[in-house]
Amino acid sequence: MAGRSCYRDVLPFTAMVTMESTNVGLNTLFKAATNSGMSYHVFVVYSYSIAALALLPAPFISHRSRRLPPLNFSIMSKILLLGLIGSSSQIMGYTGISYSSPTLASAISNLVPAFTFILAIIFRLEEVALKSRSSQAKIIGTIVSLAASNPDWVIGGLLITAEYILVTLWYIVQARIMKEYPNELTVIFFYNVIVSIVAAIVGLITERDPNAWRLRPDMSLVSILCSGLLNSLLNNSVHTWTLRVKGPVYVTMFKPLSIAIAVVMGVTFLGDTLYLGSLLGAAIISVGFYTVLWGKAKEESGDDSGADSLESPSSNKAPLLQTYKTENV
Repeated sequence: MAGRSCYRDVLPFTAMVTMESTNVGLNTLFKAATNSGMSYHVFVVYSYSIAALALLPAPFISHRSRRLPPLNFSIMSKILLLGLIGSSSQIMGYTGISYSSPTLASAISNLVPAFTFILAIIFRLEEVALKSRSSQAKIIGTIVSLAASNPDWVIGGLLITAEYILVTLWYIVQARIMKEYPNELTVIFFYNVIVSIVAAIVGLITERDPNAWRLRPDMSLVSILCSGLLNSLLNNSVHTWTLRVKGPVYVTMFKPLSIAIAVVMGVTFLGDTLYLGSLLGAAIISVGFYTVLWGKAKEESGDDSGADSLESPSSNKAPLLQTYKTENV
């Protein structure tokens, strides 16, 4: 029981907090690199290409598995859709950060739990019983987290908002893919390849200066390497695994935590001004965040009366590299 609790609760929680902290750090590093003249179109192409190269062995290993379904047209078309959504969100997000700041990006990420919660209900990945205390906690926590969002820059804010709407769709599509093909590394490999190709096409159209594509041993190269290995590879793989273990709503509820981390990093590394509103916003977000976690814990423990969530069945005990098993009906 202790091992199962650690796998189902402690490990996903620790992984998500670590990844959100890493993401904010990478956004701060990206902002510093763009301030020195790096093109965000070039950044996306190179970072996702590095991740794809690192994951190149994954499809060959999974191809030998007899417990995984074949990569048929249905699965590949969904991965293609995932790549189109991901590339669009990345380009919009990095463009928005270049116009604004990592703190603003983290603030607007508070929209993700609300969007995902609504879409999860629509796509039947989450059920809500209004008389259930756990459902009420998730709804109230989502609203409280959403209320703390306060965009300050118009252009950057609009682009980052569009990014997180697409991120919401990304989580939903990825959750569907994991049900059909539960192998994170292979899916993320093809996803990175698609994002690299789409970003390269867009970059070649928008970035005509050949010098912008030349890599130099400076902050830009450090940012590309860190983003490729820690974000495009590790972060996407961990998010995909947590999506399968805990569901999309659980994953997105960690997004609001990034604003508190972004405020600290922005003040420390970018010289941003620390406002009282930022501190109050972080406190409000924390209340909403822990309210939703309490609701999810009550729901999964079965202590609450009401509908059980379809996104986090208690029988799901998938490891990081889950094998596919055909069930006899």
